[in-house]
Amino acid sequence: MRSVARDDLDTCDLLCLDLAKAERVREGLPAIEQLEPLAAAAKALGDPTRLAIALALDAGESACVCDLAWIVGRDERLVSHHVRLLKGAGLARSERDGKMVVYELTERGRALLAAVAAQGIVE
Repeated sequence: MRSVARDDLDTCDLLCLDLAKAERVREGLPAIEQLEPLAAAAKALGDPTRLAIALALDAGESACVCDLAWIVGRDERLVSHHVRLLKGAGLARSERDGKMVVYELTERGRALLAAVAAQGIVE
């Protein structure tokens, strides 16, 4: 019995390029520089704690770190770190309200979270 290398299962056995289709699709793709911030945003939701925080912000519309820490059951310093990462990725924004800092998802954050939820990963 012949053993098949893993790479053989994922590649064509012959050159089968549909040049017209490939060129049309290639021309429609954004440049790598344009994709980098989108990839960073997607990566930001790749952590379970950040995903839980984003879900909490989506459900509650806005919250301070104290509330978010209680909601997701994590330490305030850890939650603070994660909301800064969400903010840095353009998925959340903050506003100072007196002595509190309140966070909410951006439209991009809501859209990305909805895409993740649409895949049945989160309900």
